[in-house]
Amino acid sequence: MVLLIQYTLIFASVLVLVALGGCFSEHSGVINIGLEGIMVMGALGGALAMKYATGVPAIVMILLVIIASVGVGMIFSLLLGVAAIRFNADQTLVGTALNLLGPAAAVVLVRAINMAESADNVSSTVAYGQAKKAFFLNIGRFEFNWFMLIALLVLIASYVVLYKTKFGLRLMACGEHPQAADSVGINVYKMRYAGVLISGALGGLGGLVYITAGVSEWKFENGVAGFGFLALAVMIFGQWKPVNIGLAALLFGLFRALSNVYTGFPTLRDLNLPSTVYNMLPYIISLVVLVFVSKTSKAPKAEGIPYDKGQR
Repeated sequence: MVLLIQYTLIFASVLVLVALGGCFSEHSGVINIGLEGIMVMGALGGALAMKYATGVPAIVMILLVIIASVGVGMIFSLLLGVAAIRFNADQTLVGTALNLLGPAAAVVLVRAINMAESADNVSSTVAYGQAKKAFFLNIGRFEFNWFMLIALLVLIASYVVLYKTKFGLRLMACGEHPQAADSVGINVYKMRYAGVLISGALGGLGGLVYITAGVSEWKFENGVAGFGFLALAVMIFGQWKPVNIGLAALLFGLFRALSNVYTGFPTLRDLNLPSTVYNMLPYIISLVVLVFVSKTSKAPKAEGIPYDKGQR
């Protein structure tokens, strides 16, 4: 049971961070389908920081790794921002391209780095076993991950920013009626760039949390196993509202955690189901949820629509 709670919380932390990133982007009016690719690139930045930032105090390590993953995620998300906001490109197609580019670029970069260090090493794996210990704290049998706390703080901050600040209200106005927002002096382009950059920051951080959840190295050919798309399902199920997203993330995180710990439950073990069935559970649940929720979902009205300043 302790392991189930532990894995549920860490996977929910990943989904909360990435889904909130997508929430900010879509509230600004830009659909971010590219969360999967952003997660991979953010994970790459964090993994390389853990690999090379050795011998520093734990708190410095944590800050450096977070800055690296957030920074790389934001830079990568700029590709979506420039294409969709500056050049009015189709946001779904650009996001799809990011999902293809992210894992491919990560594999190429890691292999190049490994080959530079050793000509015989052509793997796409980054090892960070010693460094990742800075993120964990053992509380009895429970392995507490500092990212669990960070995800909770980000969730609270997202609610406050979106509903209690001028910035958040302006951001949502740009996703609902950008022409009306522009008419009262709000720079729609800047707000949409801000939404995309926030999604890049949170998506990159979510990718880092995912690869440090239970392993000491990551093979970037594996990507992030569709967690970017799961996060989109969490966002839609949560109706683009931070609190609902947090609850949805716990549900999806629970089903994902079962694939790691189902052998510890006699009832589930006695079913003799293949482990792949439990691995598929969160994705099956996401399909079922979206079938029932998508018809009544209330997405930002102007999401996916390029803003034309001359249109009223």
